[in-house]
Amino acid sequence: MTEVIMPKMGDGMEEGTLVEWLKKDGEKVKSGEIIGTIQTDKATLELESPGSGTLSGLLLKGGETVPVGVPIALILKDGESLPAGWGSKDYVPSANGSAAVAESPASPAAAPAEATTTPVTAEVPVSEGRIKASPLAKKIAAEKGISLSGVTGSGPGGRIVEKDVLAAGPAPSAPVAAPTAPTPAPVPVVTATESDVVVPLGRLRQITAKRTQESKQQVPHFYVTVEVDVEKILALRSMFEEEGSGKVSINDFVVKASALALKDMPEINSVFQGTTLLQIGGVHVGIAVAIADGLTVPVIKNAQNLSLRQLSVKAKELAKKAKENKLSMDELTGSTFAISNMGMLDVDNFIAIVNQPNSAILAIASVRKKVVATDDDQIEIRSRMNITCSFDHRVVDGAIGAKFINVVKGYLENPTRLLS
Repeated sequence: MTEVIMPKMGDGMEEGTLVEWLKKDGEKVKSGEIIGTIQTDKATLELESPGSGTLSGLLLKGGETVPVGVPIALILKDGESLPAGWGSKDYVPSANGSAAVAESPASPAAAPAEATTTPVTAEVPVSEGRIKASPLAKKIAAEKGISLSGVTGSGPGGRIVEKDVLAAGPAPSAPVAAPTAPTPAPVPVVTATESDVVVPLGRLRQITAKRTQESKQQVPHFYVTVEVDVEKILALRSMFEEEGSGKVSINDFVVKASALALKDMPEINSVFQGTTLLQIGGVHVGIAVAIADGLTVPVIKNAQNLSLRQLSVKAKELAKKAKENKLSMDELTGSTFAISNMGMLDVDNFIAIVNQPNSAILAIASVRKKVVATDDDQIEIRSRMNITCSFDHRVVDGAIGAKFINVVKGYLENPTRLLS
């Protein structure tokens, strides 16, 4: 028999929601066949069968959420049946994906598992004497010189798992007072009246709320705004259309300008890692796309190597797939910078929230006709737009942020530099 687990589709994915089963309990399936759909923190994706046989023991209903790695069904071969304890606290997934039942604790010293109706984690527990720990937990403990005897396990039956070891860390040489975590502000509760309407939040909207709140709480933001003259961009767009060579949006120019600016200033194309910064070799630009129940950010990989036309085609393709909910996990992960464009929504200016783990996001406002004074003190009416970059101050200082957004501005005001 083979376990169907909640798959990990991306580095930041911690849990997934079953949208629906496309195959019924007791139905024959083949390896690689689509048996259901899953909602991650980024998109709805297809769940493939990990083996051939009979789909059995479905543990989730549509709308239910579990952590990644948790078993949610079994694929049984002919003659096999569900193992004793399947779906209960006694069930322990095995390393090769076949079913097993947990042994009873050897003595009262072993902490019993708490009763739960949710399947347990997919890590494989092993015993180290009287200490129960997963192989990964033992490996990390050995590398960090941590004694497992002093680590409290949070896994089933009190087993020590990876996060317990990481939380324990090396033993301090002297007692250190633990920092007091700030108490989160309670969510205001308003009693609904008969004229009010309660609107349940969809899964993606809940995740969007969670991610943006975490970013604003964890990332020290600062913002830099400049005004960009787009007369030359508008002239180039008109020339392209007259030549019949296709439309290129202002957003396409912004993506290209940002990619080149990030190549010029790789310090912006970095990820904060506590005591180090990781400068990413490729420029992977995320494009924020509003969809029915939230926000998604498909990614143009290695944007620094693509021409303006190639970027335009790719951006349109990703936006279309986002609205049709057909983006792959590869197209939704790995961004190093993000762009949010509200230019089509008639706004003068706005600031965006940094999309972690990126260190910056660029917000694009609407193009406006403005009266401006030229360098020779003449008055002209010009097409201008505001762009605002939000930065993670742990990675970028004010002067560097200001330099970066002006590099972007320089490319946009001289768009022929973007045509190579």
